[in-house]
Amino acid sequence: MQRAPAEMSAGARPGRALVAGASGYVGGRLIPRLLTDGWQVAAMARNAERVRGAPWIGDVDVVEADVQDPASLERALAGVDVAYYLVHSIGGAGSFEDADRTGAEHFAAAAAAAGVQRIVYLGGLQPSGEDLSAHLRSRGEVGEIFLRCDVQAAVLQAAVIIGSGSASFEMLRYLTERLPAMIVPKWVDSRIQPIAISDVVHLLAGIGAVPEELNRTFDIGGPDVMTYAEMMRTYADVVGLRPRPMIKVPVLSTRLSSLWVGLVTPVPSGLARPLVDSLHNTVVCREHDIDDYAPPPPGGPTGFRAAVTEALRQIADADVATHWSNASTRGAPSDPMPTDPDWAGGDLYTDDRSTPVDATPAELWQVIRGIGGASGWYSWPLAWTVRGLIDRLWGGPGLRRGRRSASDLRVGDAVDWWRVEDVVPGELLRLRAEMRIPGRAWLELGIEHAEDGSIQFRQRAVFAPRGVWGRIYWWTVWPFHTFVFGGMQRNIAVAAAALHDGGG
Repeated sequence: MQRAPAEMSAGARPGRALVAGASGYVGGRLIPRLLTDGWQVAAMARNAERVRGAPWIGDVDVVEADVQDPASLERALAGVDVAYYLVHSIGGAGSFEDADRTGAEHFAAAAAAAGVQRIVYLGGLQPSGEDLSAHLRSRGEVGEIFLRCDVQAAVLQAAVIIGSGSASFEMLRYLTERLPAMIVPKWVDSRIQPIAISDVVHLLAGIGAVPEELNRTFDIGGPDVMTYAEMMRTYADVVGLRPRPMIKVPVLSTRLSSLWVGLVTPVPSGLARPLVDSLHNTVVCREHDIDDYAPPPPGGPTGFRAAVTEALRQIADADVATHWSNASTRGAPSDPMPTDPDWAGGDLYTDDRSTPVDATPAELWQVIRGIGGASGWYSWPLAWTVRGLIDRLWGGPGLRRGRRSASDLRVGDAVDWWRVEDVVPGELLRLRAEMRIPGRAWLELGIEHAEDGSIQFRQRAVFAPRGVWGRIYWWTVWPFHTFVFGGMQRNIAVAAAALHDGGG
C-alpha cells in the first residue's frame, strides 16, 4: 500500500549507508546530504587517495574497494544497511558494458552475503520500443541485475542531469557558448526530460530512507520536457547570448558527433560518444511513482531554467562541489611516484629547477594552487594549446577539462590533462599526467626554505618511459623544456613577486 510522503519519512531510521563511487560526480554530492540526514556514511573508492581532500572526509569512514574485486567488497559492505551504487565504467578502457555487468554482479552478491537491506542505483531512463544506445542498455542491464538479486533494490532512472560540473551540462554549455551557429545531427530533436542534480541527490537520499520493502524502478525527471535544441536555446537565453542558428544534417554519425563534441567541449570523445549516442533516444518519464515514497524537493521539482541558473552561479562562485572529471576511469588508477621502491632499477628522466622568489610562502602558494584552467601554465601558451589539441585528437583529455575550482585543489581533482596526486598546503603540489604519452609523468611544484630565510620555488618534472618509444619521446621533447619549464618557473616566480609588491 502506498502511503503519503510525510507518513513514509516519519518511520525512517537512518543507519549505516555505503556510497560506492564516492569520488564520482553524484557520489561526492550525496554524501554530505546523507550526513545531514543522520546516516553513518562509508565512502567507497577504488583508491582512498581520490577522496582524501573531500570536505566531508573527517565525517565518514573511507573504505578502499573495487567492484571488480569481490574480496574487497566483502569488507566494504560489512554492517551496511543501505548501499548506494553510483559506479559506472563509461569512458574507461575496454568494454564498459562488460565491466558494468561484472561489477554489478559482484556487488549484488556481496551485498546479499553481508545482509544489506537495500541497494539504491542511479541508472538511465529506458524508453520502450526504441533501439537503445549502449550506454542506456548497460544502465538498464545493471538495474535488472539488482532487481533480480537477493537484496531489495530501488533503481532510479534519470535522463540528462543538469548541474555545475556534470559531463552532460559541460557538453551543453560549451557547445552553446563556443558555436555561434551549428551544423547539428538529427538527435537535437529527441525529447528529453532533464533533472537538476540537487533533485537527484534529494530523491536518492529520500528513497534510501523509506522503511517499507520495495523492489522496483522509479523514473525521475524535472518538470520540463524539451528537445536538445530547445535546451541549447534556453541556455543561450539564460546567459544572454543571441539565438543559435542550427542547420540539421541527417548524415552526421554518432562517431563524427562525438569527435566534434570532443574538440569543442572539455568532454573527451571517449566519454562523449556514449553520451551522444544516448541522445538518439526519447528519455521522458513514464511515471512519477517516487512521489508516493519519498517527499519531493522543497518547492517542487526544479525547472530546467532554474537548474541552469544555479549551475552557472556555482561556477561563478567557484563553488563546484564535484566534477565529472574527478571520477576515476578503469585503467587510470593513481600511480605511485617513481621515487618509491618499486621503481628501483628503472629509467627515470627529470627536469629539476629551483629559483629564489621575492615573496612570502603564502603568496607563492597562492600562485601555485591556482595553476591551470583559466590561469594557464605561465609559459608559451601557444605550445600548451597545440600540445593539448594533439592530445585530444589522440583521445586524451587535452587542456579543456579545466579545474573544478579556480582557487581550491583537492587530491583527485583534474587540472587540464593532469590529476592532483598530492597537496600539502603551503609546501607541495604534485600532479600526475593523464595525457597520451608513452610512459608516466609527474610535475611537482614546491616551496623550500633556505637557511638565510629566503624561499625557493622548486619545480620538478619526472618522466618514467615505457619502452623504446618512451625514451624517444623524452629526447624529442627535451629541447623544448628550456622554453616550457624554464618559462614556467620564471613566470610563476614573477607572479608571486607581483602579488608581494601589490600587497597580496
